[in-house]
Amino acid sequence: SYLYRCPICCEALSHCAQGHYARKLLNDLMEDYSNALRPVEDTDAALNVSLQITLSQIKDMDERNQVLTTYLWIRQVWHDAYLKWDKEDYDNLEMINIPSDLVWKPDIVLYNKADDEESGPSNTNVKLRYNGEIIWDSPAITKSTCVVDVAYFPFDWQQCNLTFGSWTYNGNQVDISLGMDSGDLSDFVDNVEWECHGMPAVRNVMMYGCCSDPYTEITYTLLLKRRSSFYIFNLLLPCFLISFLAPLGFYLPADSGEKVSLGVTVLLALTVFQLLVAESMPPAESMPYIGKYYIATMTMITASTSLTIFIMNIHFCGAEAKPVPHWAKVLIIDYMSKIFFVYEVGENCTTPESERTPLYPEEPMSDRACYQDDRFNDGFYHHDSDPYKYSNGHSMHHQNNHHRSHVVKNIQYIANCFREQRAQCVKAAEWKKVAKVMDRFFMWIFFVMVFLMSILIIAKAS
Repeated sequence: SYLYRCPICCEALSHCAQGHYARKLLNDLMEDYSNALRPVEDTDAALNVSLQITLSQIKDMDERNQVLTTYLWIRQVWHDAYLKWDKEDYDNLEMINIPSDLVWKPDIVLYNKADDEESGPSNTNVKLRYNGEIIWDSPAITKSTCVVDVAYFPFDWQQCNLTFGSWTYNGNQVDISLGMDSGDLSDFVDNVEWECHGMPAVRNVMMYGCCSDPYTEITYTLLLKRRSSFYIFNLLLPCFLISFLAPLGFYLPADSGEKVSLGVTVLLALTVFQLLVAESMPPAESMPYIGKYYIATMTMITASTSLTIFIMNIHFCGAEAKPVPHWAKVLIIDYMSKIFFVYEVGENCTTPESERTPLYPEEPMSDRACYQDDRFNDGFYHHDSDPYKYSNGHSMHHQNNHHRSHVVKNIQYIANCFREQRAQCVKAAEWKKVAKVMDRFFMWIFFVMVFLMSILIIAKAS
């Protein structure tokens, strides 16, 4: 009657009874049990082991060494013929938890492991049911080999296999079956770099050269897609922006002296990004498309820098150079300059035509000005106040004629010097305009090349 009045005491006594029967059950089960032999009543029969994998986390993907590190929960279920009891004899005790070292366990390992150390399921407890069913849940951090194809990096998909099988028991001794049709992703922790799009499983029966017996194995295929946002903003976008600086080197004035420096600086910047990509990629023969994009861009910048050096030689031809050929005047100066909107050197393209001043005047000093100067000099002698000059008119007239011819010769010499200087300046200006038109032509050519190359590479990779 006291027990009926004290349900808490009844519950405590029930737990005590359960503990007493569990201890007695363990002693009875392990009295004549051996965990060294396969627990089957018929040695010719195969022991069925159900395998189920739960993917908890992708810890790391080492593309360079082609190693995938994952955190898995491994569940193995089998029946032990020597670990059964009648639950009514033990106070309806249906299940007990015991250390896994006390029972026989299948030696199922990861075939394609890539770890030097021994890594496998932890020695956790097993759940033992009255009908002999053993459930062994254990966590494991595995490193497996994964053939990484980085051709479409950073828009790539990867398929990594996890192959499990018994190391010593063949299929006639231990038959491995699928607990689920695929890996369990319900407890998967999202990775910052990879998206998991499934983990299908398949059971294979393999024949190896060492043995004539078949071996069963379970292969889980991990379908991974790379999150490309990080690489787009840190690798692709800087290269895309830097590559657009290469055509602008043609727009930079040649007199600034910075055209070649800009090309070399851009080339060095791209080399740094190329090294960053090369360090993270495996040293394989197949180069990723982003690497091809870098190489193509660097080749284009090298070509643009070489052309810039060639055009600068044309720009600085100077007055000592040969005149511009006739075909170059017609093709480059007359037609191409209009197509690419190239105006005269030093000319402001926003200034109206009527307000523009000619760069080189036709005649630096006209004959009319010379005659005005002569008349001025003649008038100066005629209006001189010296009485002796007026008294001897014929002598003064002769002196004036002689002086006038001398002045005219000087003026003609000066005019010829100006004409020669003007011709030299016009020749130098023509070479500068040829260089400027070629600069503008190659600028648009390289702009189109950069744009098309970027579109083709990104479309191909994505």
